Amino acid sequence: MMSLVEAIAKSLVDNPDAVEVKEIPGKQGTVIELKVAPDDMGKVIGKQGRIAKAIRTVVKAAATKANKKVSVEIVQ
Repeated sequence: MMSLVEAIAKSLVDNPDAVEVKEIPGKQGTVIELKVAPDDMGKVIGKQGRIAKAIRTVVKAAATKANKKVSVEIVQ
């Protein structure tokens, strides 16, 4: 899942070297934290959060297929 989020984020931003992805295991599933350069934050979130929602949907679909619970958080 982590590599999926990283690949999507790197394809969206102007500064792909600044993309950081962390996987944090928890009791109710895994949380994937996505961190990008401040200038690229708008590109990852999108208008009205559409791109962020699409990223979460793709990851959720992949996680469901693997019988896992995964959520994506975009952090500053």
